[in-house]
Amino acid sequence: MDAEAQESFRQFVAGRSSALLRTAVLLTGGDRHAAEDLLQNALVRAAGRWQRIDEPEAYVRRVLYRQQISRWRLKWPRREVSVAELPEAGTAPDAAGRAELRLLLRTALSRLTPRQRTVLVLRYFEDLPEADVARLLGCSVGTVRSTTHRSLARLRTLAPELAALDSGGGRPSRDFSPMEVRP
Repeated sequence: MDAEAQESFRQFVAGRSSALLRTAVLLTGGDRHAAEDLLQNALVRAAGRWQRIDEPEAYVRRVLYRQQISRWRLKWPRREVSVAELPEAGTAPDAAGRAELRLLLRTALSRLTPRQRTVLVLRYFEDLPEADVARLLGCSVGTVRSTTHRSLARLRTLAPELAALDSGGGRPSRDFSPMEVRP
């Protein structure tokens, strides 16, 4: 890689790594260490092909998704352990509520299967259409729809507090999108 390409790669990493890390954290169910490993591996792959990549962020995201899919298919899957601790009370009550909601969401997401979690991240956090999610995951649009439906139902079962959130109309929202609350 020449000096110009190295500088371009450094700028990309400096500018986009935090957003990519947030996606990786969601894909790994809140495991920041696994997310950092996932992102680092994706960036290493991107660095090797940097001069041939037309859309670097799309390429890195695709590598993140595919590596996460590969983790599902391991013969001996890794066991995930949630060890989230409640944060200390913030100064603003609104900040405390958001932090509590993020912890609740992260805990509920970590209890989903990796496939369910990935579909929800792609659909609601990345805001991708069903066809794009199906293409990225190598499955049909119907599979994405049914997995999304089952994942949201399980999320509501695991964390009924999420389903009871008010959508602004004075009643609980049946169509609550779990990714409306960004981690």
